[in-house]
Amino acid sequence: MLNWAATFFIIAIIAAVLGFTSIAGSAIDIAKILFLVFLVLAVVSFILGRTKTV
Repeated sequence: MLNWAATFFIIAIIAAVLGFTSIAGSAIDIAKILFLVFLVLAVVSFILGRTKTV
């Protein structure tokens, strides 16, 4: 659990640096693309997890 907390802390620091600088505009575009990619991956893993072969 501590590893997850450290990981999210690093991600928050990176997001803060990107948000407080002029890179914020491109960071929004990157975040939109990553959101769509991970949404597709989540749906695919959900579907493949439901069709588990025994």
